[in-house]
Formats: sequence, C-alpha cells, structure tokens
Amino acid sequence: MLTRSSTGLNMMVDILKAAAESSRLRILLLLARGDLTVTDLTDILNQSQPRVSRHLKLLMEAQLIERYQEGSWAYFRLSDGESARDFLNGVIGRIDSGDAVVERDLERLAAVKRRRQERAADYFSANAASWDEIRSLHVPDGAVETALKELVGERPFQSMLDLGTGTGRLLELFSPLYRRGVGIDLSREMLSVARANLDKADVAHAQVRMGDLYAPPVERDTFDLVTMHQVLHYLEEPGLAIREAARLLRPAGRLVIVDFAPHALEFLREDHAHVRLGFSDRQIEDWLDEAGLDLEAERAFAPANGASGLTVRLWLARDRRLLIADASQATATATKETV
Repeated sequence: MLTRSSTGLNMMVDILKAAAESSRLRILLLLARGDLTVTDLTDILNQSQPRVSRHLKLLMEAQLIERYQEGSWAYFRLSDGESARDFLNGVIGRIDSGDAVVERDLERLAAVKRRRQERAADYFSANAASWDEIRSLHVPDGAVETALKELVGERPFQSMLDLGTGTGRLLELFSPLYRRGVGIDLSREMLSVARANLDKADVAHAQVRMGDLYAPPVERDTFDLVTMHQVLHYLEEPGLAIREAARLLRPAGRLVIVDFAPHALEFLREDHAHVRLGFSDRQIEDWLDEAGLDLEAERAFAPANGASGLTVRLWLARDRRLLIADASQATATATKETV
C-alpha cells in the first residue's frame, strides 16, 4: 500500500513560497510532463536565461526540483522525494489546462518534444541497419515483452529502474504499473531517443538520466522492480553489475534480466561491441545467488533463424531479505508458543 509522507512546518512554508509565483508554477507544470533543459524552458516561457535560472534555483532550494548533468547539458526534473511529489501532484492537478497561458506553454512544449523526436528519428535512421541485423537473428521483441508482462504481473508498485534503458521501451511497457520510473544509460544519444519515445507515449512519470551501470546515480534499497534488458553482453563484469542492481532493490524487490544464451556468433564482438557471447543459466543463477537474490522463473525463446540465430533467455529473481525476516518472525512466534 502506498502511504503519504509528512513535511515539517518550516519546510512547508518554504515550499509554498517557492511555488507561489506564476513563472515558477508554470515551470513545475512543464516539468511534470518531462525533464527539460534551461534552453527548453527559456524557449517555452519566452524569458531570459538568467531569469529562468533564478526561478530554477529557488525551486531547487525548496527541494521541489532536481538538477542533473548529462554531458555538457543540464536537465531539470521534479523531485523524487515523496513529500514533494505529493504536494506537486495536488497543486498541478488543480491547474486549469484550458488557461490561456498554460495552453500556450503546452503548445511550445509540444514543439520542443517534436524536435526531440526528429533528432531521435535521425539517430535511428543512421543506426537502423546495425540493429536490424541483430533483430533478424532472434525471436521478435513482442514475444519477449508478452512473457515479461506475464511474469511481472498486473499488481501496481511504487518504483521501477531500467538499467541500460536504451530506447526506454521497458519504461513504456510497465508504465501502467509503477508510480515512478527511472532509466539509466551511458549513451547521450540513446537517452535522447528514450525521452522522445516516452514523450510520444505520454509517459510523464518516468525520467531517464546518464549513468554508469556499475555505480547507478540512484539511492539503494529504493526500487520494487529493476530491469536489465540486453545489457549484460556489453559488460566486462556482468556479475558486478548484477550485484549493484541487487543493492538498489527494496526487500522482496524483483530483478529481471533479458539476454542471450551462449552462442558462437563471433562477428557480434567485432561488429557490434558484444563483450560476452551469451550466458548460461548456471552462470546467471550463480551471480544472482552471490547478489542475495533467488531465481524464481526463467524463459527461453528459440532463435528466429533456427540453429544459426540467437536464443533469448529471461530470468526473474527476487531479493530474499523479506523471506529471511518472515522466517525469523515465524521462529520467534513458534518459540513463544512452546514456552
């Protein structure tokens, strides 16, 4: 069950002061629809960069928004804090979207997002041949996504993290289930693609940011679901990446890994930067066990091109800490009953 957190009196006064100004309220409304740069906001608000930067500074001091760096670009997003989110959802939800100023802002925001999508389309066009070559070797993505949805289920949860998010597809796929989603990727170009795709799918409660999978820029013990889709075969130390992913899970949280079974397609090393040629079930299970996770389910998908293609494997594991707590409680109860 999702619970609301409380805020101290003085902090609430600071929050109200920061939000109670028309330009800053417009900024909050815009950031509720996705992460934006200072340039984006100056274009939309039709204000000078120093003025917009001043508003952003005040909102950050009130802990309503956060700033993060992506290469030479700085992005702003709504705060991940539950107190701030509860407040912002209440305030933003009461703003009339038919207001003339709001309508104009949203029209300009749509233009910013169209430009993103055009850049993403250009990047896809430049790399389509490479991706299509790999896709032709394995089962269509739809079959894997159907299995993912089946294993994850339909029960809503608090938060999701997609490591190596790429196009942001998994954030889009599970968007009806989570309250907050985060995607991490090292490629600035892929992050641009992911933002464009999330904008197009109207997924405003997920953000993507640049980060290293060995040291993700998020808090530990935070996420109910962590996904790693076609990521491990690019890594020198996949076991370490799995251990880092496990540290980000809440007790009883779940980790989903999708990758290739062992294969002998050496050209993937040379032409597509694959470091590992697939993983055995035993290897993945050993890494999961070392990370404190229990394997709960696995699936295999035969290659599209028969023996010459790639078998896709799916592994679902769960953090075992809650199971240990339950076992301890059961032991304590049994001890009391026998005394």
